Amino acid sequence: MAEVITVMDIDDDNNPSPKPNNNNNMGKNVVVAAAPSQGKATPWVEKYRPQSLADVAAHRDIVDTIDRLTSENRLPHLLLYGPPGTGKTSTILAVARKLYGAQYHNMILELNASDDRGIDVVRQQIQDFASTQSFSFGAKSSVKLVLLDEADAMTKDAQFALRRVIEKYTRNTRFSLICNHVNKIIPALQSRCTRFRFAPLEEFHVSERLKHVIETEGLDVSESGLAAVVRLSNGDMRKALNILQSTHMASQQQITEEAVYLCTGNPLPKDIEQISYWLLNESFAESFKRISDMKTTKGLALIDIVREVTMFVFKIKMPPVVRVQLINDLADIEYRLTFGCNDRLQLGSLVASFTTARSALVSAAK
Repeated sequence: MAEVITVMDIDDDNNPSPKPNNNNNMGKNVVVAAAPSQGKATPWVEKYRPQSLADVAAHRDIVDTIDRLTSENRLPHLLLYGPPGTGKTSTILAVARKLYGAQYHNMILELNASDDRGIDVVRQQIQDFASTQSFSFGAKSSVKLVLLDEADAMTKDAQFALRRVIEKYTRNTRFSLICNHVNKIIPALQSRCTRFRFAPLEEFHVSERLKHVIETEGLDVSESGLAAVVRLSNGDMRKALNILQSTHMASQQQITEEAVYLCTGNPLPKDIEQISYWLLNESFAESFKRISDMKTTKGLALIDIVREVTMFVFKIKMPPVVRVQLINDLADIEYRLTFGCNDRLQLGSLVASFTTARSALVSAAK
């Protein structure tokens, strides 16, 4: 609930007294919105971010190696790469907390893609931070840490300038580069860092972490609903938590498989089976009409249908030659859709691909 506060002038004797202003108003009404509850306002992605290396959900071999190097005070420059939501940033922040304790905010310089990271930033901000000597104030290590998140977005000139900075200030500063695409990091930087690849999380690890969140938040989630969240996350822990939180906020009841798919806008498995049946059995005109009607009625995106139908094609039995050609055609359709090509034309191409595959199946059966 908002509060209305009357702002009054203060006289020379520090006694509050309303004084008329130029508009002959006794005071000003200022509306102050009540602060929301911190627990509800915090996204679960941040609320359940691992605070220590022991809390990181997966990649125990990588985490244990970094933990051992940190404990022995032999931490090298790091290059952590892999898909989003696999624990790269959480791991290095946990390392910083272990190294510096409560002082870690003063001992690290964190820059991400939202910051300007051109050559001037490398020459000034990063170099100024790396060149100054630090005091540990009880922390285990006085070596400072520069964290460059999404380093693959840095310009080539900035990366070349960073190469010399890393060499020059290795004595008192460690650099940690985090990126999704390691091929966008110049070889000179890669060779100066110890590389660790964070693969997509296995379904078991995602499921276990989600069960912890469900228990802590007191949610009512069915087994099929949990399986749907894990399936749609594709090994991305951040995406899994966002899906779970958004579905919970949308449904306010038990989180079921249907609720998860409806909230995310993905086609239900039974819808994909129905679409696949039409593609494999109905005529071109009938398949086109029915799929088009379902898209309109349920608000489905054609690119999601193509991706799910592709997974369905891998499950059904057909000659290898027919499967190869059909997958190739589906890949072309998906590629064209990412460039914004017309949906109706690409839907026609999808139905035509299956019509051609059916003809090849009939020929192979004779």
